[in-house]
Amino acid sequence: MTHLHDLGAREAADAVRSGRLSPVELTDHYLDRIERLNPQVGAYVTVTAEVAREQAARAEKAVRDAADPADLPPLHGVPVPVKDLNMVDGVRMTFGSSVFAGFTGFTDDSVARLLREAGSVLLGKTAVPEFGLPCYTESGVAPPARTPWDTARSAGGSSGGAAAAVASGLAPVAQGSDGGGSIRIPSSVCGLFGIKPTRGRISQGPIVPDLFGLSTNGPIARTVEDAALLLDVMAKPMPGDLYAAPPVEGSFLSYAGRPPGRLRIARSRQPAVPGAEVHPDCVAAYEEASALLEELGHEVVELPPVFGPEMVPHFELLWGVMATMTPVPDGGEHLLQPLTRWLRERGNATTGPQLFQAHAALQGAVRAAFPVMDGFDAILHPTLAQPPAPVGYFHDQEPEENFRRQMLFTPFCAAYNISGQPAVNVPLNWNAGGLPIGIMLAGRLGGEGTLISLAAQLEQARPWTGRRPPIWER
Repeated sequence: MTHLHDLGAREAADAVRSGRLSPVELTDHYLDRIERLNPQVGAYVTVTAEVAREQAARAEKAVRDAADPADLPPLHGVPVPVKDLNMVDGVRMTFGSSVFAGFTGFTDDSVARLLREAGSVLLGKTAVPEFGLPCYTESGVAPPARTPWDTARSAGGSSGGAAAAVASGLAPVAQGSDGGGSIRIPSSVCGLFGIKPTRGRISQGPIVPDLFGLSTNGPIARTVEDAALLLDVMAKPMPGDLYAAPPVEGSFLSYAGRPPGRLRIARSRQPAVPGAEVHPDCVAAYEEASALLEELGHEVVELPPVFGPEMVPHFELLWGVMATMTPVPDGGEHLLQPLTRWLRERGNATTGPQLFQAHAALQGAVRAAFPVMDGFDAILHPTLAQPPAPVGYFHDQEPEENFRRQMLFTPFCAAYNISGQPAVNVPLNWNAGGLPIGIMLAGRLGGEGTLISLAAQLEQARPWTGRRPPIWER
């Protein structure tokens, strides 16, 4: 180890519990890096330096006072930022919107509470686009979130700030959320491992309703092991949750050390979005991953057609309705971004019958697809159809063109939000220009363990943590 930020979350937690690492020293290290480097990547919209130092000091005292430090919680003394769509009591929360630039959280939501109970130290809130709606992170309250592999390019979204923080060494891991690819997209463009869990695995409560079941919280990390550890912390259902995930045997972390066995894996690079074309770099990453899976002894076959273009307008309709779910005070609409206003106008124009018909149509499509998809242990796709996009590529367009470009950029992700299946981004490839190109693996409902074991096997075969952007050494 050369730098403290070389440590993963699990390594840092072990070092803190053993007394080899001071949580105060670790926290100060990250706060110093954030102060120096955050302006270059736009990872944090709010930095909670005073809170972090107080929590780190308490964590250090708890280690000294503990009868057995091994009994301390799993992330004791480890810095973990929270996405600015999640509420933390007493901490500024903007939702990525000028409307809420002065808003302060009045409670911990379920995930923030679980992170606190796990002993983590809050470095701050990571940047998001307005209401988490776009697949890039550019807003009216903070500079754009940029991938540290090329700061002229977007870190993706909506968990763009979270991914930029982890990829730049401004946090060991980060909490994200995913309603249409928002963990997998930034993980792909930032060269990270990210997990969108099974629907119902992690509670959305008590602030955000899970009416459609599209969105879920999840981890973003440099390693499979760290992502699994963070998933274990967050994966606790709460009373009132509308959905329940199938139970898992053992911890998710335990799956990172288990061989997956020989799996039957389907693959497809046929996008469901009409007009979407897969860039040669993304095709190459997909083909290399297919070959590696076969080298590792897995059976790889072509996926029969399951999700087609008929699903797209139904998803678009739901997305517009979801844009209306964040309440905007009277007279505040003019402060919204053009894309947000456009989506809310579409959502507000949707009738109740239209909404239920779209939801029913998507459920019907999923019911037809599951008998096919359940015949496989995992399904391989490109995560994205294009390499990381320049900052402004989406945001500088008129809303309709902006949204069209987003759909063409992310034609594989949203299907698994609709179905509720778990899906991960695996950072196996970088193109000739040094940009990360991720591949996506989806699993059966409740199949996060299989995906974690398979991803850990891929990580061992083609390690990626040695690849670091230039900002890492600064």
